[in-house]
Amino acid sequence: MSEQTPESGDAKPIEPDRPSYKGAPLDAEAGPGLGCFYLQVVLLIVLLIVTPLTVIWSFPSWVSAALLILTLIILFFVGMTMVFLLRLVAADRRAQRRPLREGARKTVGQLEEESRTADDQSATPGTDE
Repeated sequence: MSEQTPESGDAKPIEPDRPSYKGAPLDAEAGPGLGCFYLQVVLLIVLLIVTPLTVIWSFPSWVSAALLILTLIILFFVGMTMVFLLRLVAADRRAQRRPLREGARKTVGQLEEESRTADDQSATPGTDE
């Protein structure tokens, strides 16, 4: 039995579940990209190197504290951007990409789609009672 029954009678192809963002399917074009992520990572690496050196170089303690706080803030943004980019990868993988090689084994998505189609076809004749 199919969980998605169209109300109007027209059959729509069942889309794989996509990660949601603010209640809607995740859009690959929205949000930060790799350039933003790379900039954040480079800034984080620089801060991770410079912050301990300010203690060795006897900078004022407020400078070291400010760099430490800035490091933690950048670390937070790097983590959030990484999570967003991983969700984009998950959304892309669920888009049913096909293997490039002809003799390649079927992907998990293709196998799930076939079993879902077979279940729908076997359930359809039994509903004509």
